[in-house]
Amino acid sequence: MEIRQIRLPGIPADTQEDLAALRAIRPNLVLVFAAPRFFSSPGLATWLGTAFPDALRAGVSTAGEIGTEGVSDDSLVITALRLDRIPFRVAHTDLVDMEDCHGAGERLARDLAGPDLRGVLLLSQGVNVNGSALIEGASQSLPPGIPITGGLAGDNGAFSQTWCLLDDEVSNRMMLAIGFYGEHVRIGHGSFGGWQSFGPVRQATRTQGNVLFELDGKPALDIYKRYLGDYASGLPASGLLFPFALLSNEQQESGLIRTLLGVDEAAGSLTLAGDIPQGGYVRLMHASTEALVDGAEAAARATLDMVQGPGPGLALLVSCIGRKLVMGDRVDEEVEAVGTLLGKDAVLAGFYSNGEISPYLDTTECRLHNQTMTITYLSES
Repeated sequence: MEIRQIRLPGIPADTQEDLAALRAIRPNLVLVFAAPRFFSSPGLATWLGTAFPDALRAGVSTAGEIGTEGVSDDSLVITALRLDRIPFRVAHTDLVDMEDCHGAGERLARDLAGPDLRGVLLLSQGVNVNGSALIEGASQSLPPGIPITGGLAGDNGAFSQTWCLLDDEVSNRMMLAIGFYGEHVRIGHGSFGGWQSFGPVRQATRTQGNVLFELDGKPALDIYKRYLGDYASGLPASGLLFPFALLSNEQQESGLIRTLLGVDEAAGSLTLAGDIPQGGYVRLMHASTEALVDGAEAAARATLDMVQGPGPGLALLVSCIGRKLVMGDRVDEEVEAVGTLLGKDAVLAGFYSNGEISPYLDTTECRLHNQTMTITYLSES
């Protein structure tokens, strides 16, 4: 397994010179995480195809790019991999509408199913999508014990249009999944938040999938605005600073968080990145930079426990745009914390997202997470 990475401020004119180090390893998988402007203008897919004609090329738009050197904005991070002992293949589908999310997950999983499948990396467009239904559809169509990790594309917190790239195609409706196969695959994962709940417990008295209409029998948007105070004028973007904690039926913390994607003033509703159970309980959350860095370290430790110590490999980091807004200029600290724990042999790559995909705690049951640092560690044995 060989890994090389480059960060670019734009698409260079001289592909041969700028990408020579990446091309030298003859990559068969290239991951691309870049600002939305690279996807909305023509040329990215063609340029990558010319540079890496023999590699599978996949990626998403971001709300910030993560590489071994840290976090950047408005950049293009390309990570080239040469997987010598790990077979892989890709599936993709277009999302018809919100009701198609479960079916889209099923389609992706069916295309990847195989007796030696060991893990799935799922990358999806990140607007007008129910991530919970997508993951449920994929999980139900795969054998038990297959971890699914990844994330929803970002667009710098605008929640208007996100992009996926696969080889020669760039689309704002695409979802793709890469399956890794065989006995030589080593996959570790970890996901943790660091947010703290505040305020009273509220019951979600009227929901429809990932749309929250009422809390305690009152319009959800009215209650939410009351808590946000001056921040309410900045909705929906300011909602990233105040996600919801999903509670158990006993009103205890479950470890799952839901972040805001949009508001409907006429309906008085909130659209969240994943499902809110009808009759379930929620609390608002907030965080500090120190708590979020501690959460990132906890995710790295959980990953190390699974791979039994650091070693050469790819660490794919997917962190929520809400965390980036809270940390501001200190956002590099959570990536630095992960890199320190994983060690110098780990190449870091990833993005700030509209939602994170990972198994729940130390199980293989996959969930949509919000406001977490999620890590996938891929290496060869």
